[in-house]
Order: sequence, then C-alpha cells, then structure tokens
Amino acid sequence: MIILGIDPGYAIVGYGVIDANAGKYRPISYGAILTEADEAFTKRLSVIYDDLNEIIRRYRPDAVSIEKLFYHSNQKTVIGVAEARGVTLLAIEKNGIPFYEYTPLQVKSAVTGYGRAEKKQIMEMTRRLLGLSELPKPDDAADALAMAICHGQHLGAVYRQNLIGGK
Repeated sequence: MIILGIDPGYAIVGYGVIDANAGKYRPISYGAILTEADEAFTKRLSVIYDDLNEIIRRYRPDAVSIEKLFYHSNQKTVIGVAEARGVTLLAIEKNGIPFYEYTPLQVKSAVTGYGRAEKKQIMEMTRRLLGLSELPKPDDAADALAMAICHGQHLGAVYRQNLIGGK
C-alpha cells in the first residue's frame, strides 16, 4: 500500500510517501512544499494545492495520513495552518483518496511505542524503520514520513485485531 503522509502548514508542508507491506516500510519520496513569506496568502494556498496535486498524481497513494489540527498558543498561526490544511484536504478529496487523521500522541506511540517521545526519538525511529542512512530533512518531511508510518501501523493493528476477533 502506498501511503502519503502530510505535515500540514502554510510556510512548509512536509510530505512523505512510503510503501507499507506486511509491517515493513520502504521510502519512496519525501520533501516539502515551500511557500514564500512575502507572497499573498491566497497565492501560498494555491501553491500548496497545485504542488500537492502534482505529488498525488506522481505517486498515486492508496491513502493519505494527515496530522489532526491542534490549537497552538498563537491564534494567527493556527488560523493560517487551518486554512492551509483545508486546501490540503480539498486536494485529497478532489483526487478521491481516503484520508486518515492522527494526533501527535498517536503518531509518537505508533513510531516509537511511547506517546511522550521527544522529536529526536521520533526522527531516529522514522529513519530506522525506513532504513535511511540519514535523518530525513527538512524536519517537516520527517514528520510527514512518521505520519505515513503511523497509518501503516494502524492498518496492521486493525488487521491483527480482525484476525483475533474474527471480524
């Protein structure tokens, strides 16, 4: 299964594409969509939408894993992130791909086994699970790869539960 993980934002949108198969993960691509701070916000949203559509067309994911929005202390930031996340969800919907939302706690638990793991621990486990020689850069891409792994782990847990429960 090809999974696209997304770390939403408006300055940087991290993305990571992995192949998840029988509990093993293989990186396909990762990086970030960057927007310029001096651009009009609507232009930045347009760049995110267009670039994400291109990534979706190129890798044809079976599912998308995206971080649930949580409130930051800066109201202006959270509104911008929410708007950018809305454009991201629109691109996913328009391409007909199912998407799954996970909290940071769920991602940390899925990747490291510990819901209060530090960022360095998550990045290192992401690197190890994907067999990468270096930590993924930028950090937003590493976060997106962790999002994709989280969905792969979730699918494995659902599959195991169905086997045990007979559902």
